[in-house]
Order: sequence, then C-alpha cells, then structure tokens
Amino acid sequence: MGKRDFGGLAPTPHPVDAHVGARLRARRTVLGMSQERLGEALGLTFQQVQKYERGTNRISASRLYELSLVLDVPVGFFYEDYAPLADAGRAAPAAGYAAAALQREALELMSVLQRIADPESRRKLLNLAATIADAYFPPEKAPGEPGAFGPRRK
Repeated sequence: MGKRDFGGLAPTPHPVDAHVGARLRARRTVLGMSQERLGEALGLTFQQVQKYERGTNRISASRLYELSLVLDVPVGFFYEDYAPLADAGRAAPAAGYAAAALQREALELMSVLQRIADPESRRKLLNLAATIADAYFPPEKAPGEPGAFGPRRK
C-alpha cells in the first residue's frame, strides 16, 4: 500500500506509534541515555531514534524487542497506559505531542528529585513546584481546604 497524498502535509502518526514512541523517549530519559547512545547500541543514527520517538517511523517487532533489551524493560512496557479511542479516529497531533512533552518534563523532574539526597531539600523543591502550579492554576477548593497537592510540609 503506497503513501497517501495529504496535500503536501506529512501524515499524522498513528496514535499507537506516537504512544510507543513516547514510552521509548520516557524510558530513555529516565535512564539518562542520549538518542545518540541508544542509536549506537542498536546500530542506528540518532535521527532514526528521533523518528521512532515521534511516531513518524513505525518500530518493527524485532526492533521493539531489541529496544526492550537495551532499555531493560519488557516489550509490553511500550504499550502500557495506551487507551485506544472509542471511535478509532486519530488523536490530534498537538495533544499527543503536548502530553509527551509534559511526561518528559515530569520524568526529568523525578530524575532531579532522585539525585537530591537531603529529604528536606526534596520537600522544599516539591513545595516550590506546588506553589508555582497553584499560582498559575489555582486548585478548585472550598475555603480552608488544603491545596491541590495536600498540605505543605515544613
């Protein structure tokens, strides 16, 4: 089956491909592995890894197996948390990319928190993040209730 003409626009990645790519990026980020290093481990260029992570290029079954070995996860990891759309339509690319970016940033923040040995310093950083989030997106709450993330700890 040939490529379809989208009037000069690139075809939208299938939601499964985008999800698998986002999970690949998330795991690579958690391990602190660069796209270059992952590519070298698989005999690929970093550009090919980028295309996999964006969902632009589909990942074959054998490549997914190789990725699971290099990233030390079961193959099923790449499909975890996938929620197929009821109407079998394609997700809007902007929403998928925004969610992937948010997930990547959350993983980066978690990685930073894990490197902070002092529990009090970790708590202060979490409180700072919660305060900033509350300033931009105030939690919906009744007067006197704790903030969206629970009461702040000292």
